[in-house]
Amino acid sequence: MFRKKKRETAFDRENQKPVIRSSICTGEQVAGFKDINTGRFTEIMVIRNEKEMSEFLRKYNLVKTDITKEW
Repeated sequence: MFRKKKRETAFDRENQKPVIRSSICTGEQVAGFKDINTGRFTEIMVIRNEKEMSEFLRKYNLVKTDITKEW
């Protein structure tokens, strides 16, 4: 059985900001980074619970107040 290797995404603090995109209809949340110059969103992971949110924060050395939420 082959395991898919997780690809790490570098976070450019000067040109990107951490964002949680939340669906109005389903409530699904996706964590990622939005380029402040182009508006392009790079999806990192789905956030289904507080444990996954903590993992995202830890992995990219963030605090909750660093993250903006978009619908």
